[in-house]
Amino acid sequence: MRTIAVITALPLLLTACGYGSESTDDGKQAEVAAGAKKLSAGEVGIGYFPNLTHATALVGVQEGLLQKELGGTRIKATTFNAGPSEIEALNAGSIDIGFIGPSPSINGYTKSNGENLRIISGSASGGVKLVVNPARIKSLDDLKGKKIATPQLGNTQDVAFLNWIAEKGWKADAQSGKGDVSVVRTDNKIAPDAYKSGSIDGAWVPEPTASKLVAEGAKVLLDESTLWPDEKFVITNIIVSQKFLKEHPDVVEAVLRGSVKTNEWINAHPEEAKASANAALKKLSGKALPAEVIDPAWESITFLDDPLAATLDTQAKHAVKAGLLEEPGLKGIYDLAPLNKILKAEGKDAVDDAGLGTR
Repeated sequence: MRTIAVITALPLLLTACGYGSESTDDGKQAEVAAGAKKLSAGEVGIGYFPNLTHATALVGVQEGLLQKELGGTRIKATTFNAGPSEIEALNAGSIDIGFIGPSPSINGYTKSNGENLRIISGSASGGVKLVVNPARIKSLDDLKGKKIATPQLGNTQDVAFLNWIAEKGWKADAQSGKGDVSVVRTDNKIAPDAYKSGSIDGAWVPEPTASKLVAEGAKVLLDESTLWPDEKFVITNIIVSQKFLKEHPDVVEAVLRGSVKTNEWINAHPEEAKASANAALKKLSGKALPAEVIDPAWESITFLDDPLAATLDTQAKHAVKAGLLEEPGLKGIYDLAPLNKILKAEGKDAVDDAGLGTR
């Protein structure tokens, strides 16, 4: 297995769509029904972000849909603000299963020579937009010479924007961000203030940051989903520690059943699910998202079980093309057998690993 070789700072490349790099051990355990039977583990640590693209976890925990499938095995929920801390927690055994973006999944897998994790399901697609100051930028061609924010060097949106710039025939240095378009790495937490101050002309960012910028007067110029086949690309995966998968396959299957049922419920009851996700965010952050932010953000995200493996492979190729990592060996990053077993039982179609599954 070839290991990843990142130019400059590997930790930055591990970042997904988060808001910083801290983790919060909530120490929270879901209520378990009296007399419920435990599976092979008494507890399962599940990690996720307090972010709409992780709504499968937010809603699944909030509504008890994940706990219901686990019976007497308790969920211990831990929230993270970025990919590196979640990968570290998985490696340390502090969590067993995590909801996380494609970049940290790729880097976590390759950095460990394929020994620390497996992607076992998809969770969400989309929810990434290019939003701009309409007074300064009228069309996509107007981006040349402007300052456009991405969340962090080498994160999922940064790679996507660098690839888009290259496809336009423009040049930008991946490390410094300098070029025909200035790529300004700006934490999602401060992007709205940077926009208001005029220090950036727009941003290629995930939800709800994109809709927060729109609420400040920005205009959506491009939805990234329009650049992908069938307008779908992975934004959130479900990963598991290989050790935990081997030792507790029944627990992993239970979490996956809960995820499948949660996505089914979200798609059948979108308004209730949106309210549930916002209630979960309020619990975690102390503040719910206003309607002007959550409504458009929610509409742009698709919740699904398919990990859209071919798009993860493409995202890795984009990072290689940008010069941010060497060609990774991704064979074996997926183990979709447990998920496909569940989907078959539910009468749903199997999902594909794009040739990157376990042997």
